Amino acid sequence: MKKSILHWSIIVLIITATAISVHNPFTSTYIESIKAQSTAVSQMKSNSIYAQIKEKAKELNKPPQNAEIDPVWKATPGYNGLVVDMEESFKAMKKINKFDEKKLVVKQIEPTIHLENLPASPIYRGNPEKPMVTLLVNVAWGNEHLPGMLQTMKKNNVHSTFFLDGSWVKKNPSLAKMIAEENHEIGNHAYSHPDLKKMTNTRITEELKQTNEVINATLDKSPNWFAPPSGSYRNDVVQIAAELNMKTILWSVDTVDWRNPNPDEMVERVLNKVHPGAMILMHPTASSAAGLEKLIKGIKDKGLSIGTVSDLMDEKRLLPKSIK
Repeated sequence: MKKSILHWSIIVLIITATAISVHNPFTSTYIESIKAQSTAVSQMKSNSIYAQIKEKAKELNKPPQNAEIDPVWKATPGYNGLVVDMEESFKAMKKINKFDEKKLVVKQIEPTIHLENLPASPIYRGNPEKPMVTLLVNVAWGNEHLPGMLQTMKKNNVHSTFFLDGSWVKKNPSLAKMIAEENHEIGNHAYSHPDLKKMTNTRITEELKQTNEVINATLDKSPNWFAPPSGSYRNDVVQIAAELNMKTILWSVDTVDWRNPNPDEMVERVLNKVHPGAMILMHPTASSAAGLEKLIKGIKDKGLSIGTVSDLMDEKRLLPKSIK
């Protein structure tokens, strides 16, 4: 009987000791506290990442801009909006447990009205928020300067839009092919460098069609852009170009290189006027050939890229290098 009581007493003590060890309020609280701290730290890090993404999104998010007919600048292309995908960005950064701008996931939002939705209208510039410019090279003469300009553009990885006079292409197929082979964009500059504003609609149509035909026959290209010689046009000219599937291009900055200005002075004047979306008019002249490299460097130093007319008219938003 005594042995039985002693046996059961020992069992009770063991059970009690085990229970105290397992359910000791201090031990239990400590473990829970450690768990809570770990969870809290994790949540703090997560919340900090999310908060930083949210703050960056305020800076980066932009609404899309519709193409429009500006009262001064006429047809102006639209520009994509930008939105940070909060959830996908958070997932990407949670894996490395820190904020990293390069891990931001962004989406571009297209505008609802595009350039092609607008009535026929001349274009003087790209979207003023796009950090890009284009060089418009009108070619009807100046053969001796073309190779040098092409070499400078190639050296600086620049592609431009060359608007070719139809009669010039017919007389200089090799030079025209040289331009196209360097992957520059080809535009229509009418056939005989006429004052289109003073011509009948029939003659305007002939000038533009004949140029397209010789460009297509020589270069196997169909121009999307038309630059009226000397910038002379009336509404009929723009409408006829549109009927031939071309938009009319003018400029917002002029080198006035045909006056043979001092190259350095010309470049300085152009750089003082250049702006996001600028379309810069030039010709194959001695001044432009001599000043081209300095001009390209100056444009890039302003944080502006250089593209073709098609590049500039493209609605795709240029992203900051930090999130490419």
